[in-house]
Amino acid sequence: MSKDTEQLRDELKSLADTLEEVLNSSGEKSKEEVEKVRAKAERMLKQSRVRVSETSEAVLRQTKEAACKADNYVHENPWAGIGIGAAAGLVLGMLLARR
Repeated sequence: MSKDTEQLRDELKSLADTLEEVLNSSGEKSKEEVEKVRAKAERMLKQSRVRVSETSEAVLRQTKEAACKADNYVHENPWAGIGIGAAAGLVLGMLLARR
């Protein structure tokens, strides 16, 4: 798992914990304390949205790069591409036949 993915997962877990705290403590705390927790949750939500956007852009960019490299490889080595495709199809067919 990439560093970005781990950081995003940690941020989302922290956000979920904060939101849970808001929901569980709204009746027990004063209005001022609830507002503090709510402001913290809103701040974390905004940060998480930015982070999700950045991470998805990075994943999209990496996917496009990998697809471009694969396309170039297949154009430069068509028989190898056919062989790889055939091998992948064979393995996939065998796995599906077992079910």
